[in-house]
Amino acid sequence: MESRLRDIRSTRNPKARIKIMEGHFATTNSHVNIYIDMSTVKCRHNNARETAKELASRYVNNKPIDTIICMDGTEVIAAFMAEILADNSALSMNSGKNISVISPEFGANGQMIFRDNNQRMIKDMQVLLLVASATTGKTISRAVECIDYYGGQVCGISAIFSAAKESHGLEINSIFNSADLPVKYETYNMTDCPYCKAGHRVEAMVNGYGYSKI
Repeated sequence: MESRLRDIRSTRNPKARIKIMEGHFATTNSHVNIYIDMSTVKCRHNNARETAKELASRYVNNKPIDTIICMDGTEVIAAFMAEILADNSALSMNSGKNISVISPEFGANGQMIFRDNNQRMIKDMQVLLLVASATTGKTISRAVECIDYYGGQVCGISAIFSAAKESHGLEINSIFNSADLPVKYETYNMTDCPYCKAGHRVEAMVNGYGYSKI
């Protein structure tokens, strides 16, 4: 499968790059026709830093941010974003802040939780939600509900890739969107997938962390 991966570079910054592969894949919430590999921008510090620069630029002058909540293994990008936003030498609303970077745990039923020692970083805080990808919007909805439950205020949503422009009344600030892909990104309900109906087997289970062949 790896031989089918193709590089896609951001028009905003070529060091922010993803790989894509066409096929028939299953996510937690749907079936999709494109797998988006984000390991380069999530794991390699130079690429993560450049990605963080682009995402953080939307908030430097207009968003107070206390905490960044990371989904799908985006902690490296979030740490660089926090450093950029809190830079004392920049004209930033967050200059000099000690921005928290935390990730949720997931219970047996998939419920997001935060331990008592981390809840203070959410309650009454301005929270930026960072996800790897936003496709059906269900992951963002669960995260927003969880942040609300713990008393935080979601002030922004960022994603490496997003098929949507907004969620919960907020713009989704993304490096890549559907227009950046060479083919149309399609997502289907698991019970109404045309690939399944045509007898094409699912090639892999995919999520923000990567893929596992079936």
